[in-house]
Amino acid sequence: MSTAGHAFRDNLTMLRRNLLHARRYPSLTLNIMLTPVMLLLLFVYVFGNVMSAGINGGHADRADYVSYIVPGILLMTVGMTALGTAVSVATDMTEGIMARFRTMAISRASVLIGHVAGNVIQTMLALLGILGIGLAIGFRPDATPVEWIAAAGLMTLVSLALTWIAVGMGLASPNAEGASNMGLPLTMLPLLSSAFVPVDAMPGWFRWFAEYQPFSPAIETLRGLLLGTGIGTKNAVLAVAWCLGLSLLGYLWSKAQFNREPKR
Repeated sequence: MSTAGHAFRDNLTMLRRNLLHARRYPSLTLNIMLTPVMLLLLFVYVFGNVMSAGINGGHADRADYVSYIVPGILLMTVGMTALGTAVSVATDMTEGIMARFRTMAISRASVLIGHVAGNVIQTMLALLGILGIGLAIGFRPDATPVEWIAAAGLMTLVSLALTWIAVGMGLASPNAEGASNMGLPLTMLPLLSSAFVPVDAMPGWFRWFAEYQPFSPAIETLRGLLLGTGIGTKNAVLAVAWCLGLSLLGYLWSKAQFNREPKR
């Protein structure tokens, strides 16, 4: 078998390992999903009437706010599941599993790729669950099949970018608790984006950050694809640029951390 064939087989083996681990210990995934679900229900049924005043010039109602908030919650879910990967990688490090993998005759990249691919698959399944809840409470997208494919591609790209960053965080953390703390930006940035209110409703000194940070362009692009609203070239380009840049940064960081010799 060629070198590429061996590497592909190792990637599949590591992917299978991570999927089996997630199936045997589903509590982490369920706990991570619980936060976006609770936020969705809280903002729709408790704050929905108040928050809807900030969209459509104050003429929106709770149903309009459901349509507005669901795309933001979907991408918040991506960040939450990526945080779970950081914790999982840090656990492998502290338990010595990563050290054992370093000594085995396998592709080193496959260890990281298995974590990334496994999390992307889990994220897509989690997003289906969140989308189902959104549909149950009144979310009514009007996307065409092509727009649905583009939306799925965007969410996959965001998941890939954030997961590579999360893997680097997990490798750089001394333990699972440290990885959880280091990954807080993955859960906090969506709260500081256009997920819950338009950036136009924010104070001028904060609007610039909210508009150009990684989550807002992706949320606006996803919102446009699912609801048929205008996306704008700026949002689409920024979303893709952030995803590609973070993917490359996360990959290089993770590779450097994994190849670093452990301290004696």
